[in-house]
Parts: sequence; C-alpha cells; structure tokens
Amino acid sequence: MSEHRRHHRPAPREAAFFDEYADGADPALLTEAAERAAVLLVRGARSSEDAGVSERLVHLADTEGIEAIAEVWSHAAADTLAGCLWRLYLLRSWVYADPAGVARQFEAGRGRAEFARVVAGVADPPGPDELRGMVDEVLRGIAEREFADVLLRAAAFARVVAAGRAGLSEIPDADVRRMLALAEQLEAAGHLELSRPLG
Repeated sequence: MSEHRRHHRPAPREAAFFDEYADGADPALLTEAAERAAVLLVRGARSSEDAGVSERLVHLADTEGIEAIAEVWSHAAADTLAGCLWRLYLLRSWVYADPAGVARQFEAGRGRAEFARVVAGVADPPGPDELRGMVDEVLRGIAEREFADVLLRAAAFARVVAAGRAGLSEIPDADVRRMLALAEQLEAAGHLELSRPLG
C-alpha cells in the first residue's frame, strides 16, 4: 500500500530579507570592515612615524569624496570609531561648504556656551578662515593627540554652533536639535574613549 507524500511549499520569506542580501554583501561583514578601517586610521595614525599622515587624514574627504566616506561609515553607531570618524568628516565638510554661515552661527553661540567656546579653540574673532583652520586642526589631532581630545574639541565646537542656532530665529528647531545631538554624540564618544584601557 503506497502513500503519496505531500510536498510542502517552502515558507515564504519576507521580501526585506532578500532585499538585504540581494547585492551579495553581508551587512555584518561591511560593518566589521568599516570599523577595522576606522581602527587602522585612528590607532595606526598615532603610531606612524610618517609626518604626512596628519595632512592625509585632514584631506581624506577631499581626495576620496565625502560620498565615499559616507558609504563606508555613515551607518556606524555613534560610539564606534567608524561612527566618530563619519561625524568628524561630516562636520569638516559642512564648515568648508558654508564657512560664512558657520562663522555666523558660531559667533551667535559664543556668549551662550562660553566653556564650550574655550574648549573648541577657535581664534577670535571666529571668521570663515579661522573656522576652516580649526576644523582642520581637529582632524590633524587624530594623528597628533589623544583621540578623546579630538572628539571633545569637536563636540565643544558643535555645542557652540547649536547654541548659536538656538538664538537665530530663522533656523528651524530641527536644525538646532540635529547639531546638539551631534555635539552630545561626539562628547559621549570622547568620554568613552577616555575610559578605554591603555594598550
């Protein structure tokens, strides 16, 4: 007596599952590769004896393009090295794209965030050239100083700008919150870096 075996159709998968792997790239592997690249840049830069490393770090977005950097690091969590580098390069690109506007916002925030202004270390008065110089100096710090100092200085700069935006009526509240969130992310990452065991 023979029985006909029933063939069950495979359970359908969610479309998003296939979309996630459609290009053959495993997101977890991409995240890991992005973080490894960031670790090599941050940790390797300080141990390098090549005097040109700091200048290459400053101009990485110029030579590779901010879009290429975004593709690698923009989805990384804010407290990872990859996420920190993305935020630093994004800040630099913004300063270079609108130095006069940034200078106006920073000027408006100087009196509202006095301590942060001092930590940011922008020359007085904070004109477009001074702000470009400051943001480049921050990125040079990846190779020349403790990374926590780099993050805290960038956070202080973003905090002054956020305070300035809050005092300018034409700037939407969403833009104020966005800059404040950036400042808080960089500051939290800086404190996390300070707590990292040496070696």
